[in-house]
Amino acid sequence: MIKRLAKSVREYKPAVFFTMLFIFLEAVIECIIPYVTAGLIDKFNAGTATLSIILKTGGILVGLALSSLACGGIAGYTSAKASAGFSRNLRHDMFYNISDFSFSNIDKFSSSSLVTRMTTDVSNVQMSFMMIIRIALRAPLMLIFSIIMAFFMGGKLAISFAVVIPVLAFGLIMIAKKAMPAFRRVFKKYDKLNESVEENVRAMRVVKGFSRETYETEKFTKASEDIMGDFTKAERIVALNSPLMQICLYFNMVFVLAVGSYLIIGGKSSINVGEMSAMLTYGFQVLIQLMMISMIYVMITMSAESAKRISEVLDEKSNLISPENGIKEIKDGSIEFDNVNFKYSKHGKKFAISDINLKIESGMTVGVIGGTGSSKSTLVQLIPRLYDTTEGSVKVGGVDVREYDLDSLRGAVAMVLQKNLLFAGTINDNLRWGNENATEEEIKEACKLACADEFVETFPDKYETFVEQGGTNVSGGQKQRLCIARALLKKPKILILDDSTSAVDTKTDAVIRAGFANYIPETTKIIIAQRISSVQDADMIIVMENGKIMNVGKHDELLKTSEIYREVYEQQTNGGDRNE
Repeated sequence: MIKRLAKSVREYKPAVFFTMLFIFLEAVIECIIPYVTAGLIDKFNAGTATLSIILKTGGILVGLALSSLACGGIAGYTSAKASAGFSRNLRHDMFYNISDFSFSNIDKFSSSSLVTRMTTDVSNVQMSFMMIIRIALRAPLMLIFSIIMAFFMGGKLAISFAVVIPVLAFGLIMIAKKAMPAFRRVFKKYDKLNESVEENVRAMRVVKGFSRETYETEKFTKASEDIMGDFTKAERIVALNSPLMQICLYFNMVFVLAVGSYLIIGGKSSINVGEMSAMLTYGFQVLIQLMMISMIYVMITMSAESAKRISEVLDEKSNLISPENGIKEIKDGSIEFDNVNFKYSKHGKKFAISDINLKIESGMTVGVIGGTGSSKSTLVQLIPRLYDTTEGSVKVGGVDVREYDLDSLRGAVAMVLQKNLLFAGTINDNLRWGNENATEEEIKEACKLACADEFVETFPDKYETFVEQGGTNVSGGQKQRLCIARALLKKPKILILDDSTSAVDTKTDAVIRAGFANYIPETTKIIIAQRISSVQDADMIIVMENGKIMNVGKHDELLKTSEIYREVYEQQTNGGDRNE
C-alpha cells in the first residue's frame, strides 16, 4: 500500500529530500543549544564568566537560533510544496484510473464513495504525509540526540528515561488500538452521508414537490450525529494522550530536580548546576518529541484507513479493457446478439437478460418496447461494451465487440441515456462533446434536427448561453433535445436513444425521428420508448419482458401476433375512449 501511494510523489521527490535535510540540520542545532547554554551557566556558577565570554557565547546562541529558524522555515516551505503536490498527484491518479472504470467498477464503489475517497481521504493522507516528512523525521532525531546528550551530561540522572519512555510507548499503543475501530466506522458512514447529500441535491425538486424537507433534514441530522458520535468516541480516547504526556513530563522534571539537587548539595556527584539545567532541557525535549511521535502515530492510525481506501481505487482495474492491437475500424452499424445471457454480478443467481438472439442490419431503425424492469437499457448497453456479456457474444459490423479498440467502438456508437446530463458550460461547449471540431453551421443543423434551435434562439446569448451544472436552468424536454443534438454531431454508425424523448410532445418526437432519415440515413438507430407512436414506423420493433425478447416484427404484424404490444397500443390509443 505504501509503495503504491509513494508512486504519486514523483516530481516532488527533491522537495521531500530537502525537507528531510533541513529537518536533520534543525534537530542537530536544537540539541547543541542546551549544551552551549550549560557551559555558560557553569561559568557563571564558577565566577569565571567575563563580559567577552558572555558576548561570545551569546553570539553563538543567537547564530544557532537563527540557523535553526532558517532550517525550520525552509523545511516548512518544502514540506508544504511536497505534500500539496503529492495530494494533487493522488487525485490525478485516482481520477485518471476512475475514468477507465466500467459501469460495474463504479457500481462496486458507488459514486459517493469515490467522491469521499478523492476529497476527505486524500486530505487525511496529505496531512499524514506532511507530518511524516517533517515531524516523523525531526521527532526521532531530536529524541535520539537528546537522550545521548542527556546521558553524556547527566549520567545516572538520565535513567529516568528508562522508566518514562516504556510507560509512554505502551500507553500510546493502547490508545491507538482503541481508537482505530472508531475511525474505520467513521469513513464508511461518510460514504453514506455523501450519498444522501448527493441524492438530495439531485432530487431537490422532488423533495420540495412532496414537502419532505423536514424529513430529509432530520435524516441528514441523524447521520451527522452518528458520525459525530463515533468521532467523539475516538477523540475522547485520543485525548488521553495529553494527560499521559503531562504525567511523564512532570515525573521526569521532579526526578531530575529532586535527585540532582540532592547530589549537588551533598557533593556526592560530579554533576553541576549547568549540567542539571541541561538535563531538564533535554528531558523536556525528549518528552516533547515523544508527544510529537504520539500525534503522528494517532494521525497515521486515522489516515491508515484512508490510505487503504485510496489504494483500493488506484489498484482497481477496469474489467473492460481494449485488446492488444484491437480493431479500430468499424465497417458498418450492423448488430448481432448471439445466444447472449448477462447478469450484473458474477455471483448473481438471476440473469438480467437471457436467450437473446437478434440480427439488425446496418441503417435500420429499431424500436424497443417493454415495461419497467424488462431490461431494455441493459440490452443496448452491451452494444458499446459498457458491460460485457456473461455468455454469448455481441457483434458490431460483423466483429465481436471485445475485439475492438474500446475508444474506436464507443466513438462509433452514440447514446442518449435515460438520465440526460449536461455539464456546466455554454450550450456550444456541451454540444461539442459530440464533435469538438464541429462548425457553427453543423451545430445549428444538429440542433434544428433535434428541434433544439427553436428554444436556443430565444435565449439572449443563444449558443453561448451558460448551462448550470446538471442543466438545472433548462427544462427536461430542452435538456433531452440538446443531448440528442450532441449525439447527432457525432455522426455515429449506431445511435441509441434510451427513452430520450419522453419529455417532449409527440409532434416534436415525430419531427426528430423524421430528421434522422435525412441526416444519418446509414446510421443504425435504436429507439427505446414507452410510447408506441415513437416506434410504430420502425423497420423492426422488439418487445421485451423479464429480460427476454418476446416478439420481433413491424407495427402491423405485432398488433396481430403480440399480446403485450397490442395491449400497450390499445391502452395508449383507446384508453381515453373506454373511460368516457
